[in-house]
Amino acid sequence: MEALFLSSSSSSIAASIKLSRLHDRRDWCTLVRDKRRVSPTWCRVGGGGGDGRNVKPERPIRVSSLLKDRGQVLIREQSSPAMDAETLVLSPNVNGTAIEMNGVKTLKPFSGGAAMVGIKQGLGIVSYLQGKKFLITGSTGFLAKVLIEKVLRMAPEVGKIYLLIKAKNKEAAIQRLKNEVLDAELFNTLRETHGEAYQSFMLDKLVPVTGNICDSNIGLQADSAEEIANEVDVIINSAANTTFNERYDVALDINTRGPGNLMGFAKKCKNLKLFLQVSTAYVNGQRQGRIMEKPFSMGDCIATENFIEGNRKALDVDREMKLAFDASREGTQDQEEAQKMKDLGLERARSYGWQDTYVFTKAMGEMMINSTRGDVPVVIIRPSVIESTYKDPFPGWMEGNRMMDPIVLCYGKGQLTGFLVDPKGVLDVVPADMVVNATLAAIAKHGMAKADTEPEINVYQIASSAINPLVFEDLAELLYNHYKSTPCMDSKGVPIMVPLMKLFDSVDDFSDHLWRDAQERSGLVNGMDSSDSKILQKLKFICKKSVEQAKHLATIYEPYTFYGGRFDNSNTHRLMENMSEEEKIEFGFDVGSINWNDYITNVHIPGLRRHVLKGRA
Repeated sequence: MEALFLSSSSSSIAASIKLSRLHDRRDWCTLVRDKRRVSPTWCRVGGGGGDGRNVKPERPIRVSSLLKDRGQVLIREQSSPAMDAETLVLSPNVNGTAIEMNGVKTLKPFSGGAAMVGIKQGLGIVSYLQGKKFLITGSTGFLAKVLIEKVLRMAPEVGKIYLLIKAKNKEAAIQRLKNEVLDAELFNTLRETHGEAYQSFMLDKLVPVTGNICDSNIGLQADSAEEIANEVDVIINSAANTTFNERYDVALDINTRGPGNLMGFAKKCKNLKLFLQVSTAYVNGQRQGRIMEKPFSMGDCIATENFIEGNRKALDVDREMKLAFDASREGTQDQEEAQKMKDLGLERARSYGWQDTYVFTKAMGEMMINSTRGDVPVVIIRPSVIESTYKDPFPGWMEGNRMMDPIVLCYGKGQLTGFLVDPKGVLDVVPADMVVNATLAAIAKHGMAKADTEPEINVYQIASSAINPLVFEDLAELLYNHYKSTPCMDSKGVPIMVPLMKLFDSVDDFSDHLWRDAQERSGLVNGMDSSDSKILQKLKFICKKSVEQAKHLATIYEPYTFYGGRFDNSNTHRLMENMSEEEKIEFGFDVGSINWNDYITNVHIPGLRRHVLKGRA
């Protein structure tokens, strides 16, 4: 391989130096000062001749930003031995000479080739993103915003990012973009970077288009559809209804039919390089043990997948959509009818081996994509429970109550002192920024279309249960320690001291605990005078509602708090191994490195209290 290296003298470090990216496709390497960054940096390398012939594509190489004395640049023959990976050496040619610009050594362009030895190039994530045009659905959602922020911060020269937004017109879409994306605290780093030019930069890169993936041609106007079909390189579908027990027709519309509609549009895109579906690791339903990263085929049925082929029951996705549509058309729109549609979804999901309507319809969405993709390359990202950011752009950012958060907050407020859960079970959690980093790495790896290879479907599970499990009884201890040292306050400003959460693996025991706890908190256990019957009845009613709400929450979560599957992430690990050391720093997603004590007590709960409760607890 060709390489470009620079040797530094042995004197003390004079300053941190950064290699600027020069986009002229010739062999330039310019060293510039950058006192703010003390980490490995990148240099663009091309093997082209000065006369423009035999130009090879630019590629990034990793070099140290802690170069020593900016003294004599050493010129070495290409056949010289490789030096240390943290050393930059400049290979010579007869036309190349060292010059000095603003006191910094550089090289004039030269016609000879250069080779990199001993330095891992990685996936070239930033390089890949530059100039690419994206279409993102679900763009005002939690995860999509973390992704948009990361792309704009790391690759400001990215092309247009079309955001499909459900709105009545263009003006309403722009307003949603400003209110729900541009004004979000998540974008503070970009806001500081661009200053007064922040809004113009964002509106130049982000293009809101009205549409809905539930509609044909994803609801795009003709002019927008034509523009996007001619321009877009990558489509990311992060639109979803994540309610566990949603109406069956509503969940099918967005989670199953939606991906099919989007794939139909994707096949019209002339320059499309990749279709990426954000799914969930729990599409694996009630599978047990180690669960591999395998795509779904149309008709797969978890309930009978271990049976012999002759007895296997096939899942008919079209029939499920027709069943839900017919049921909704026959009924009314009142609350009773809505509950019937919710019950129908749960019943159908469980009959085929999935725990709830959400994961069932998401699994069928994957089937729709795989069966209709044709020659479109596909990546499916399956994160487990996505929670607050671990590090990037800052620790603890989140939006809304995620899966485990209602329990965490109710416990901290003293409203829930126990829960229905397997104490030795595992809560599979992954921070949002790690999901985004893995997504961008997968895009860079699979977004380079190769004419001589058959388009693939690749699955990546971003999960912690198999390699860094967070055990429920350990989580209870972490929650207790946090609220013990930093308690919530009641309405009078008095600290709320909570006991260690009790974990129950029996529904009956949990119900008994809820009732006793509710009575103690209301004062019913102390008895009341019969003359206070109205107050007594009111307190009993409050206790009953409190118990019912807690039991309802536990019923919804039970398939997850007693989940027996562990998500394999071998594909994800191999993806990480393909990254350079620099990329692992900037785009890391090693869930095995997470310190749960630090993340839960110092990052996640403080993030919840700041960004969700807005400091009210």
